[in-house]
Amino acid sequence: MDADKSDTCLKTMQLLQERTPPQEPGMDGPVRRTSRRIREKQNQENKQNLPPNCLTFVEETIQETRIKHDMQSLPAHREGLSEYELERLENIRQNQAFLSSLKLPQISEHLRPKPKPTQKGLKREKTETEMLPVRKSLRIQNKGPQTAITLEMTSSAEEKAKKAQGPIPLDPINLDEHVRLPEDLINLWNEVPLEQETGMSDLKSYQQMLQKLSINDDFVVKVVKDRICSAAFHPSSSNLLMAAGDKSGHVGLWKPDAEWGDDGVIYFEPHSRAVTSMAFSSHPCNLITVSFDGSARSMDLEKAVFDEVYRSPSGLKSFDFLSTNCSTLLLGVWNGDVAVVVRRTPEKLHESLYTMAANPLRCVHVHPVQQHYFVVAESSFVNVYDLRHLKRRNNQAVGELKGHSRSVSSAFFSPLTGSRVLTTCMDNKIRVFDTSQMNGRTPVLKSITHNMQTGRWLSKLSAVWDPKQQECFVIGSVDRPRQIQVYHESGRLLHTFRNMDHLTTVCSITAFHPNRNILLGGNSSGRLHIFTDSFINQKISISLPVC
Repeated sequence: MDADKSDTCLKTMQLLQERTPPQEPGMDGPVRRTSRRIREKQNQENKQNLPPNCLTFVEETIQETRIKHDMQSLPAHREGLSEYELERLENIRQNQAFLSSLKLPQISEHLRPKPKPTQKGLKREKTETEMLPVRKSLRIQNKGPQTAITLEMTSSAEEKAKKAQGPIPLDPINLDEHVRLPEDLINLWNEVPLEQETGMSDLKSYQQMLQKLSINDDFVVKVVKDRICSAAFHPSSSNLLMAAGDKSGHVGLWKPDAEWGDDGVIYFEPHSRAVTSMAFSSHPCNLITVSFDGSARSMDLEKAVFDEVYRSPSGLKSFDFLSTNCSTLLLGVWNGDVAVVVRRTPEKLHESLYTMAANPLRCVHVHPVQQHYFVVAESSFVNVYDLRHLKRRNNQAVGELKGHSRSVSSAFFSPLTGSRVLTTCMDNKIRVFDTSQMNGRTPVLKSITHNMQTGRWLSKLSAVWDPKQQECFVIGSVDRPRQIQVYHESGRLLHTFRNMDHLTTVCSITAFHPNRNILLGGNSSGRLHIFTDSFINQKISISLPVC
């Protein structure tokens, strides 16, 4: 009897040792035991004696036991936490693991609005709020109704008066009166551009060049006050100088990294209405600007004046040079006339005037090789004329570019050979015409769909050729994200310029530099965006002659 009791006690002690967790080093005193573990062991041993119909229940019990065993293996269990607290800690751990997998901190950091970059260029003018007189009731003043009430239109903007005829002093608005024009600006203005190779690069190399162009904070600058209507590059090969004209008649010059003016911007007001077109001439270098106020002016830094070249009773919309020395201009008048003006004429009158049509004229452009040909975009018609056979009225076109269903914004000959004409139409189409043969037939080579609906607050989109690569052209876009696109004449999209930080508005005005890999885009707030390669700040170490 005593031997049986001894065997029973020995088995009990062995079973307790198996159920007892190992004691950690440094722990003093007896290890706390729990009867729950003994019951779980007994349940696992009794599982073998269960009938087959209880196997499902046994499997669930085993799964729950494993979960409990995992929780019991936690260090916190040894600290005497209850089963509920262990389960709560496990839920917290699983929730934290799930939240970590969602990467919420990274997403919130990405969605957090970035601080706006500091505005460079012209500073915003502070306008004082006008205090209007307090309105008083006539009845309270014991006055009867008045039969005639004069309304003062204090908030309506009056049309600006036209500039005086003749030369206008070249006085920058954002410089003090006693400050003269910077000497380095005058030297840059008179630089003679280097002779450039007329050959084009292959399409693959050209596309790789486009991919290298980029933009940063230093190349987004406010150059004029209002919406940009025209822009141009100075032809210098060693320095970068740009000009822009806005809808109020202002003209701004900008040289990156210059110390004059506002971040390298100098600001003038030669016109009273929109500057519709501009271009740099050579021999000597002048900036020719035409405006909707009817005047064409030449910006001469040597004389420090805006000299008047021509004045029309109607607004001027476009112009081009009729000679290689830029002494003769072809001006497009809004009422449908085309004027030939010689800049050397002191009377500032046209040499000849031709009426193309009664429709508004939007663009004129001269053939780069055969300069007696020029293309005219008027309303929904685009025609090519021969200057040698023009009459005062009822002129016959030598080529008709048909297919436009709405108004045409622009029409340009290809820059090197003139064998193509690129048109931009409000029917959401960019068209390329074959003008290699001036025999009256000008077939459409390609029609590209492009959204042209800019609305009334943006300048019209206009596709313009790259002067270095006559088969490719650039145009702005109203799509989001904001972008500028470069196409091949076959309709192939070569590259799309995007930048979520610096290109955030529609750039309606676009242009390529005549001899450098630089692209500009102008928006409706007066800012120029410059895409360039990494060598913009490195001047070419060549001594350039000065005019």
